[in-house]
Amino acid sequence: MKPKARKPTHPGEMLLEEFLKPKNMTQLELAGKMGIPIQRINTLINERRDMTPETAILLSRILGTTPQFWMSLQVNYDLYFAELKLKSKAA
Repeated sequence: MKPKARKPTHPGEMLLEEFLKPKNMTQLELAGKMGIPIQRINTLINERRDMTPETAILLSRILGTTPQFWMSLQVNYDLYFAELKLKSKAA
């Protein structure tokens, strides 16, 4: 598998740009609807936290998506960086 030229979108960036901003929903509102601390949303959006299966399920319930959508974003992101890491070791 060859890494793509462009880094895949982190699930947190997708959450912010494609869901929260268009819905005019704050991180605090989303966290409240999900029943989780705002820090969990904030660290995800700031790419300091990875998407977990639990968060994917909670997001899917609130935003009308599927957990698979969120997890596939995370897997693509992780695979990209794993490939880069292995490529740098081979060089």
